[in-house]
Amino acid sequence: MKRTLFSFVTVGILTMGALTACSSTSSTEAPEGKAGKTEVEFWFAGGKTAVNVWSDMVEDYNQSQDKYEVKIVTQADYNETFIKLQAALAGNKAPDVVLLDSRAARNLNKQKLLADMDALGKASETFDINNYLEVFANQAVSEDGKRFGLPAYGTTQILYYNQEAFKKANINPASIKTWQDLGDVARKIKDTGEFQYGWEPMWGQYNLIDASLSNGAKLFSEDGKTVTINAQEWIEVWEQFRVWIHDDQTMKVHSGGQGWEYWYKTIEDVLDNTAGGYTGSSGDQADLDFTKVQAMEQPAWDTDSSSVPAADALLMSILESSTVEEKRGAFEFIQFFTNVENQIHWTKSVGYVAVNKGITENQDYQEYIKENPQALVPFEQAKHGSILPVDPTGGAIYDALKIAADKVELENIPAKEALNEAQETAQKALDKALKKE
Repeated sequence: MKRTLFSFVTVGILTMGALTACSSTSSTEAPEGKAGKTEVEFWFAGGKTAVNVWSDMVEDYNQSQDKYEVKIVTQADYNETFIKLQAALAGNKAPDVVLLDSRAARNLNKQKLLADMDALGKASETFDINNYLEVFANQAVSEDGKRFGLPAYGTTQILYYNQEAFKKANINPASIKTWQDLGDVARKIKDTGEFQYGWEPMWGQYNLIDASLSNGAKLFSEDGKTVTINAQEWIEVWEQFRVWIHDDQTMKVHSGGQGWEYWYKTIEDVLDNTAGGYTGSSGDQADLDFTKVQAMEQPAWDTDSSSVPAADALLMSILESSTVEEKRGAFEFIQFFTNVENQIHWTKSVGYVAVNKGITENQDYQEYIKENPQALVPFEQAKHGSILPVDPTGGAIYDALKIAADKVELENIPAKEALNEAQETAQKALDKALKKE
């Protein structure tokens, strides 16, 4: 699945397996699985590859011990998981553990529907929160310090470049230290006459947000009462992208189509030598041919800034309505999935970022990344990544940025104009949200 945090898409319906697999977990006695095991129901979403890997790991876990039996229910996407979960909670048919993005998990935690993971961790002899990358683990902590989930994996936007394009334009990837450098590279690649575009940012607001964060941009004032998305740090970045796309025509953005059509068109342009590279998800690695492309981290905006693109976590949370034993089984399974060996298997198979710090100390993985250096790029970038601020409006601020991004990238509207309009919309939404608190 090619997505980033908050970019929800409403799709389809549940499979028949999902419709028939739901069972009540709110009773005082835990249901028994095979051979007297306590049954633990797990809801998640993912692309075909991810679902297959999840299924294999669940089977491995079930065979590794004799106390718990994890049953899986697949959903269409993260958003549908959240929607169906709310309905299941209302009907006392919630699962025991669920995979959610941090926004959805935070919402459920505010309703006191998620278990305290620190309390469950204290009862485990093997749990250590320090094993997890902080940028991911911290996304599951509430303002009052409650840990309402643990990261399963992460995602971050990185750069994929066509090796032949760089060779023909005589470009050393290591020379790209800033987005300004990448802009120059895009021009040089187009000037070879063999590529229509030098670079293709992925459609949406998140590429622009990443570059803005690396230019020192903030979403809010220090007191959290004012939206600041039309500050100069934002305008400078968004206007430069408008120039690259529309004035210089060294960059292009694919948009629209059904589902992820725009995403795959972007990838195809790089693989078929139409473009010199693109900005995409760490999860793209399963779809790419690394004899043709290679990966590198996002650069800083300029020589006076640092690279701090967003690193988003997908969280595994346990439902408060589950029995004590179901919670224990769910927590054990989360530990199993996030141990070093399984995180290595996950990131190698699917491409998303591992959350366990220990993967780089594993000898087999060290050998793997020597032959596949692209695999380590998202992990290394996540170490200096940013956590996207929580939108207290329920999404209105990021929606305003999405509209502004379309105006800049697709309609050639000056960044200052687009961001001023976004600022006005976002500030009204924030004022309304703050009044309700």
